[in-house]
Amino acid sequence: MALVDYRVQEGIAILELNNPPANAYTLESLKQLDDAIVKARFDSGVHVLVIRGAGEKFFSAGADINMLSKESTEFNHFALYGHETLSRLENTPKLVIAAINGHCVGGGLEIAMACDLRIAKKNAGRTGLAEVNLGVIPGMGGTQRLPRLVGKARAIELAATGRMIAFEEALEFGLVSEIFEGEDFFDQILDYARQFVAPNKPSKAVGLIKRAIQTGIQGSQAEGLAFERELLAQAFASADASEGLSAYREKRVAKFEGK
Repeated sequence: MALVDYRVQEGIAILELNNPPANAYTLESLKQLDDAIVKARFDSGVHVLVIRGAGEKFFSAGADINMLSKESTEFNHFALYGHETLSRLENTPKLVIAAINGHCVGGGLEIAMACDLRIAKKNAGRTGLAEVNLGVIPGMGGTQRLPRLVGKARAIELAATGRMIAFEEALEFGLVSEIFEGEDFFDQILDYARQFVAPNKPSKAVGLIKRAIQTGIQGSQAEGLAFERELLAQAFASADASEGLSAYREKRVAKFEGK
């Protein structure tokens, strides 16, 4: 059974979490998600990834609750695989968008936080890390990614209370990037994603920007600046930069010549 549906449409890889009714994930789901991430990463025709939940009610409700009652060794294996899968998603050198089309809870939010941008559908659901209400803690990177997005104090408050928040509040906190209105939510997502598909944007430059920020922020500013220079050299050596700079020069010449 396909628990993650994968297709490519106009340079956009669409990864759909498909385990009704709540799109909860299991070890097999993570394996299929991992396979889809790798497939999209190495497909030269893919410029941006979009992750969504099947149906209209849930992006994902997180891990299958039955797994929480398994033996600790099995669950630890599951958590380790989850960490590795979401790290691979986060570090994919292509832009990743979470299309949050419904409730985004617990591990579902942890998947979304591993994406670069999170766009939610207005009034479609709520989000938060509710693991504390089950007597456990977030185990798919939530304790590390949440404070990097909303700050330490806010992250502790949200995770320690386990409260669910509306997407509008998540937008205010910086947890959600944007909120789209209307029933044509996914069409809006695809329109938004197309701006990152060549030739609208040079995909190599977008990937290098993502890598520079993700890696650079982990060290000192001086280390980050050195890394930026290294990636800048790669960008200038690319065909994208050659074409982009040439086109820019032609526009400037035409402007000054009054054409």
